[in-house]
Amino acid sequence: MLKKSIFAATFTAALAFSHPAVATIVLVETNMGDFEINLFDQTTPKTVANFLTYVRDGSYNNVLLHRSVKDFVIQGGGFRYSGNNTNPFTAVTPRGPVDNEPKLSNVRGTVAMAKVANSPNSATIQWFVNLENNASNLDKQNSGFTVFGTVQGTGMSILDSIEDLYVPATGKFAGVPLRSYSATDLANNVAVTASNLVTIERISIINDSPTTAANLNPVPNTLAGSSDSSGSGSSAPTLLLALAALAFWRRRKV
Repeated sequence: MLKKSIFAATFTAALAFSHPAVATIVLVETNMGDFEINLFDQTTPKTVANFLTYVRDGSYNNVLLHRSVKDFVIQGGGFRYSGNNTNPFTAVTPRGPVDNEPKLSNVRGTVAMAKVANSPNSATIQWFVNLENNASNLDKQNSGFTVFGTVQGTGMSILDSIEDLYVPATGKFAGVPLRSYSATDLANNVAVTASNLVTIERISIINDSPTTAANLNPVPNTLAGSSDSSGSGSSAPTLLLALAALAFWRRRKV
């Protein structure tokens, strides 16, 4: 009996180790403040599993929030600062793409996966936070963008403060939110340093219950199947979002 008990305990422990708990809440620590994301494990399981794989292996440690568009989105997850302003961005190597799960609406405070234009199932590592209600564009464009979580509590105040930062329109850091940096600095060719960038220091699991989103009431996406859910879309900001991964990859190689 003792041997059977020991075997059972060992087997149970091994099973638990090989199947880690599904996280529902993660903490995003940045040099502008921290915010929590409640993940929709039950609604978008493939996307959540994909996101958590990057969380667990440290892929999101010291990555940038590399794109900010006023009243639209803040995007990150795919690049680190190289320290060389000639080629300032180093891409984080992504895994394979994840299937699109456009079940929920891109309203303010939701977190969704970025992807390539005209390719609904191309999301890999980059994600964005909706700063406003972007449902009319993103719920149908490119077959819909997968919302897999929502910023909770007072977390949007951190994102709003990042949104208020200066964002150059030209140069190597075009589109990138910059701390303690201004248009005058850009005009005077003041060098951007690591301290000027908004960095995600780490993302960690703080609640591994798969049901903490049960009391939330996310808005369903009712537009993903509409006839104009093409890859190009008609909104300039939407198209930029879809092309963001390629644009920054090209910029890195210039």
